[in-house]
Amino acid sequence: MESMEEDQHYGHEHGPKETAQELSAMDEKDFAIESPALSSSSTPTLHEESKEDTEAQKSGAGHGADSHDERQESVIEEEVTPPAVKVPRSKRRGILGRFTVLAEVEQPLHYTRHQKWFITFVVASAAIAAPIGSAIFFPSLEEVSRDLNSTPTITNLSVALYMLSMSIFPLWWSSFSETLGRRTIYVVSFTLFVIFNILSALSVNIAMLIIMRILGGGAAASVQAVGAGTIADIWQPRERGKAMGVFYLGPLMGPLLAPIIGGVLAERWGWRSTQWFLTIFGMVVLIFLLFALPETLKNPKSVVAEVDQEVIKEANGRPNLSRVASRTSVIHQRSKKWLKISKRIFLDPLAITLNLRFPAVLITVYYASITFGSLYILNISLQSTFAKPPYNFTTIEVGLAYIPNSIGYVLASIFGGKWTDTIMIREAKKAKRYDENGRLIFRPEDRMRENAWIAAFLYPAALIWYGWAAQRGVFWFVPLIANFFFGIGSMLIFSMATTMLTEFMPKKSSSGVATNNFVRNIFSCVGGVVAQPLIDAIGNGWLFTGLGVIAMGSSVVIVLMRRCGPRWRIKMDQQLG
Repeated sequence: MESMEEDQHYGHEHGPKETAQELSAMDEKDFAIESPALSSSSTPTLHEESKEDTEAQKSGAGHGADSHDERQESVIEEEVTPPAVKVPRSKRRGILGRFTVLAEVEQPLHYTRHQKWFITFVVASAAIAAPIGSAIFFPSLEEVSRDLNSTPTITNLSVALYMLSMSIFPLWWSSFSETLGRRTIYVVSFTLFVIFNILSALSVNIAMLIIMRILGGGAAASVQAVGAGTIADIWQPRERGKAMGVFYLGPLMGPLLAPIIGGVLAERWGWRSTQWFLTIFGMVVLIFLLFALPETLKNPKSVVAEVDQEVIKEANGRPNLSRVASRTSVIHQRSKKWLKISKRIFLDPLAITLNLRFPAVLITVYYASITFGSLYILNISLQSTFAKPPYNFTTIEVGLAYIPNSIGYVLASIFGGKWTDTIMIREAKKAKRYDENGRLIFRPEDRMRENAWIAAFLYPAALIWYGWAAQRGVFWFVPLIANFFFGIGSMLIFSMATTMLTEFMPKKSSSGVATNNFVRNIFSCVGGVVAQPLIDAIGNGWLFTGLGVIAMGSSVVIVLMRRCGPRWRIKMDQQLG
């Protein structure tokens, strides 16, 4: 009944030919400014861009570019979000969904701004878990080596393989979230996170510790892919960059707080206390998710229903069979059904990596991954360099050494997302991309402009600066200031890349981000494994000079995106249907 009422509500505002379902499809596919209360026709698709540009230019010739901008600003100012239609408590989806304080609604885009920011805050809080689980271990790596009779290189595997699990597990979390919903994935994954951290704290040898940390990291990694999907569920494209920047404050608060917390805990109670801290933190987040986060996925897929349709379709195409043959056919169909379901569940998530066949996705993911790998080599170097002469930092002081780059992350996260939104709007106005209702048509590749060039210079230069300052044993303030600028440059790239991926693949936003996480965490895993041997072999100076040169060379991605991005996007949109 509520669904019918909502359809009637939409029909009244948009005309008899547009249903709520059709409008939702437009939300997912197009990047025009959505104004439900004002619009009377569907939003143009990316395939129609040439026609739209021509019409917009003609209109601009008649009325002037300034009038277009004024009309656009008027549309933005007057835009009103329709009232959200609440789902009855008994019909709310997800594990224990009826207990949420914030009600689930039929169209997540219709949440009020305050409610959207609340959901963003909840998801960002959950996103702290995975990175804090990684970074909290850095100050106590040497203590773990001594306590569990291991070498520094083997102990570093507890961090490196943790990152590897964060690359692999989100493939399944992302796939499951499209069928089971976002909320169920959050609740299940954080329950597992708590269990595996308890076992990590009780580890009796390095092998047990590494295995439990792999499983714990994989559990917490659900938020990296599913969280970005949640942001895409509730925010319009014109605001998504800012929302994504705030969402990334969560993951970046981990590197800011975790080394400090880890240093204090390890020095006072030993390294195991860091794992008990993660257990308590996971339990608090789990309670928060249970009572504060509603389901936001509007149209989940049903694997069983899809497979049933395939089986029925195949059966309808066969001739009539005898009774015995029919029984045999039924058994065969049931077996085939469950084989297909198993394939969908266990093998199809690996198909997410096929997103890399699209050049726009490939180069965006590559650029973010080079940056992320550099970050984890830097993290290992900080612990290794500042715990030894000439710095001789204590465990707590090593933890404090991670603050400057984390401050850079936070500042860039707060201002960088809004900056990319502004750039995208500016580029759309500059190209006069308006539809017939005066609404701007956005392109994800427009997010990679001067902000990308500033980041492309800033973080490679900071790496070289840090490397030689640390190599020469310069006063500790000098290399740490370099890390502050690294934090700003790298975060500009992380936030920009993630937002672009959700917009390149609007119908599969979680899949796009999961692809990014898969590749970048492999880079970070490799970085964590090779960092210490390379530091021992060639020193910080030449190691970070090499990284800086690779990073600067990778800025060719910006040129390629500007020249080829529109063509790649259109072709990808056609292939994805």
